[in-house]
Amino acid sequence: MAFFADISLRRGLAILLAAFVILATGTWLTVSLTTNHLIDTDATSNAQDWAKFIAGNVKDLEQIAKGEQPSNASLNFFEATRKAGQVFRYLIFNRDGYSQLVFDHDRIALVDLSEFNADAARAGASGTTVINIRRGRTPDQPDHYAEAFVPVLVGDRPVAIVAAFVDETNQRQEFITDGYIASISLSGLTALAFALPALAWYRRTKEKQQVDRRIRYLAHHDALTGLANRTRLTDRLDAALAVLPALGGNIAVHFIDLDHFKQINDSLGHDGGDFLLSTVGQRLKAMTRMEDLVARLGGDEFVVVQTGVGDKEQAEAFAQRIAANLREPMFFKEQEIKNNVTVGIALAPADGKTSERLIKSADLALYSGKMAGRNCIRFFRPEMDDALRARIQIEKRIRHAIANNGFLLHYQPVFEMTNKQLVGFEALVRLPDGDGTLVPPATFIPIAEEMHVTDQIGTLVLREACRTASTWPDNLTVAVNLSPAQFESGNIVSIVADAIKESHLNPNRIELEITETLLLANNNKTLVQLRALKDIGVSIVMDDFGTGYSSLSYLWKFPFDKIKIDRSFMEGFAHSRRDVETVVKTIIALGRELHMRVTVEGVENAKQVDFLYDADADQVQGFYFGKPIPAAEVSADILAEYCKKNPSSKVPSRIQPPVKISA
Repeated sequence: MAFFADISLRRGLAILLAAFVILATGTWLTVSLTTNHLIDTDATSNAQDWAKFIAGNVKDLEQIAKGEQPSNASLNFFEATRKAGQVFRYLIFNRDGYSQLVFDHDRIALVDLSEFNADAARAGASGTTVINIRRGRTPDQPDHYAEAFVPVLVGDRPVAIVAAFVDETNQRQEFITDGYIASISLSGLTALAFALPALAWYRRTKEKQQVDRRIRYLAHHDALTGLANRTRLTDRLDAALAVLPALGGNIAVHFIDLDHFKQINDSLGHDGGDFLLSTVGQRLKAMTRMEDLVARLGGDEFVVVQTGVGDKEQAEAFAQRIAANLREPMFFKEQEIKNNVTVGIALAPADGKTSERLIKSADLALYSGKMAGRNCIRFFRPEMDDALRARIQIEKRIRHAIANNGFLLHYQPVFEMTNKQLVGFEALVRLPDGDGTLVPPATFIPIAEEMHVTDQIGTLVLREACRTASTWPDNLTVAVNLSPAQFESGNIVSIVADAIKESHLNPNRIELEITETLLLANNNKTLVQLRALKDIGVSIVMDDFGTGYSSLSYLWKFPFDKIKIDRSFMEGFAHSRRDVETVVKTIIALGRELHMRVTVEGVENAKQVDFLYDADADQVQGFYFGKPIPAAEVSADILAEYCKKNPSSKVPSRIQPPVKISA
């Protein structure tokens, strides 16, 4: 396409140049013809005027024409006239055209031998002036002169012919010089008038060609990395699959995803994210052959098409080299970036005979690797199709639940350790399946995160949990988990305030639980929002404490109301009891020093309860005390029992079982 565009441009330039040459030549010819016409007109006028001047001032022309000697007055006039520099000769002819007298710069005399002149005879016969423009042929003649034969009439009868020979050389040169100047000026103006639009046309054409080339390029390449895009990938892969039966062997499609790219993008900004993506593209390009193809499909997803693959082991070895290459540190503004990748591999023709099927198979293998914990290599297996269909169904369920109030909340009780009294519940979201069962949170929550809808789900959960808690005794609290996505928009404070206003729930009965992952993304911005929430009157809880590498640093940066020790400590109680006891006691003591209450999650047996009692834990939560149950099962009996032990607490006049989340 670029070749034909260049031909079209050259053809257009040739046409413009030809048009300019024609126009310039026409301008030159026009000026030249005009100049010659002006020269001839001036010469004719001068010669005729001088001849008439003589004829009008010499009284004895008829006698001179008959061969008589001029009078003294005429001789004196001739003497004065011949000094005029422009006229170099006068002749007086008789009416038949024979010369009788000549005077020029050298002499004034009757001719010795009369000569016949046809032009003079013609002027005498016709009674009209005859004009000639001539070029000098002898040394005594100017280069360019005009001659005028003027008949002298007496009545209607010619009695003599006066001829004036006027030197037009200098005048002609002036006309020619002026003509040249005019011609050059007009040609220059013509060229300028022609060149400006021609230049504008040329620039527009070149710009259009560049834009067209850019559009064609972007139609097949990624704008950031310069790699092939999905369209080009599909075209090249289709072409490779078409010749695969003749060439033999296999084609390997490596689907590559950067692990936790969003965290890198959030911490370094979009410039850092773009640098990482560009560097990954360069590294992939550098380690592939000319016959292979590297493409970026968007976000942090890359595809490498490896042709001429002998077997599965060769494809796996290449994928391992890719992973090792991309794990090498990168430096952005002196900051080191270490990155892991997950790779999904599909082989043609076994895993697909079309580009669409092959890319889908590699994507399924990648998804399997991500679900297995990332930082790994996975080959496609047929059963992965079933997993994809199951995922699609879950995505549909999530979207339906968001749009149609389809989520349910289950509530797990929290007890005070010292007196074993109920102090509140933690609200946990559940997703009903089509058959009435519940989709496990560990299954649908990661999918909801990838769909970027956890903020919407979080808002629905918060509103319904507050509404439900408003039906409980006024001393019971409700704990709600907040996701990092809810803080990204910056309006979490208004969302919480609206939920409190709608439910008429006292803010001090609400506990908002966050994890340290939230503080990793944007520490300062998050801390500002947490302080604003605390100003409303709600409690802020550090959830899953002990699982991160920097939890301690956040305890002095923000005054949390409570620490919740992660359930993993209780899960390890049976195998590493002594170590678990030491860590848990240390965390409880730390909480005391920082004036933060400590809740231990995952308590499932009496031995754990006894240990936590001796360790002086504040609150406990786990299956030993109660599993998460639907809101409707937080029965009046449980609340009534609570009221017996707390007669001063206020119980709503009518305890209503909560309904599904309202949008």
